[in-house]
Amino acid sequence: MSSDTDSIRAVQQQADCLFSRAEVEQALDRLAGDIEQELGDRDPLLLCVMTGGLVPAAGLFTRMEFPVQLDYLHATRYQGTVGGSELKWITMPSRPLQGRTVLVVDDILDEGLTLAAILEYCREQGASDVYSAVLVEKLHARKHAGLQADFVGLQVEDRYVFGYGMDYHGYLRNVKGIYAVAEDEPTKS
Repeated sequence: MSSDTDSIRAVQQQADCLFSRAEVEQALDRLAGDIEQELGDRDPLLLCVMTGGLVPAAGLFTRMEFPVQLDYLHATRYQGTVGGSELKWITMPSRPLQGRTVLVVDDILDEGLTLAAILEYCREQGASDVYSAVLVEKLHARKHAGLQADFVGLQVEDRYVFGYGMDYHGYLRNVKGIYAVAEDEPTKS
């Protein structure tokens, strides 16, 4: 085992559990119900934002009891760090968005720069309606001007969180629950 994975394990062991697996699953149940009520008769296209959106999108997609198509895109500002200013497009959706109701699903709404750019891209591609769903929204005042997710599973304080798709330096996306890095743990840049 490398010293990197040892330090990752230490962060995981010292982290504060904000939401248990059961609480996250309940939030996904509620989110899926809210989405079905709003979009269930619109033939929506669910766009998963890779990589963080993979886990929450899968959880929502398998709960949807109405016709829905699935696609993905990969756009990121992080590229293995805790932030960045330039958006890098890695993969565009394969299905046309023209005239579609699009639901963009991501893991977290933090400052929202990436999500805002993705939503704008969908509108530019001619989507008739564009909605966003996030598993977690961070509570702070640094969000992109006017940006709000249409569907929010859980809200967390302004801390470095991981689990259910959200990572800690590329690791811990697979953790079953949502955790915050211990307050005394320095974050790497």
